[in-house]
Amino acid sequence: MRPSISRRPQCPRPAAPCALAGLLMLACGLADTAVAQQAKTPTGIYTCNTADGRRLTSDRPIPECQTREQRLLNSDGSVRKMVPPAMSPEEQAAADQRKRAEEVQRAAQQDAIRRDRNLLQRYADQAAHQRAREAALDDVREAMQQSEKRLQALATERKPLLDEAEFYKGKRVPFKLQHQLEANEAAAAAQRESIENQKAEIGRVNKFYDEELSRLKRLWAGAAPGSLEKPAPQAASASSR
Repeated sequence: MRPSISRRPQCPRPAAPCALAGLLMLACGLADTAVAQQAKTPTGIYTCNTADGRRLTSDRPIPECQTREQRLLNSDGSVRKMVPPAMSPEEQAAADQRKRAEEVQRAAQQDAIRRDRNLLQRYADQAAHQRAREAALDDVREAMQQSEKRLQALATERKPLLDEAEFYKGKRVPFKLQHQLEANEAAAAAQRESIENQKAEIGRVNKFYDEELSRLKRLWAGAAPGSLEKPAPQAASASSR
């Protein structure tokens, strides 16, 4: 018989993926511990003096000093910043009103800048602006000329009616003739009113272009877009408080 040969037991080889997973879990655990420790570490020290003279210190804002100024210190005792006291409801309401007024003012300023830039793009010089004025006035002038022509035509139509009415002086004018005279007068009155409205419209158009031209002249002279706006009264009064 052949003598038996004893063999050393072979150790199992570690699986590489399992070892890598274990290292990752260990690293994550260390990272979580570091984050937790950092979260527990105060980022600063708050300190203040109460109304009765007590000096309080905490790692967070101190409730007893909400109405008083607090100092936020670094770990070496130096002052990082001063924390102002909390506002009363009245002060908070005033602050909110100021903020709203400032937002309105900012929006108005942006609108003014856009408007001025558009004006400069639309009108390179005064001649271009005058052409735009004349184009806007042409339609109104044409309508007024038509009204004046119609008024003259009504006056021409009215003359024979008045001549016919002379035959009935001291007598009752026939209903048909009376109706024609009244209709003619009503139409003439409407045309006269239309002419007055058109004259007023011409005035409004000229006023608009006069104001626009005044603004353009300052922009052409070098004024920055948006710099010609006056601050709104409510924003000015709120910011002065």
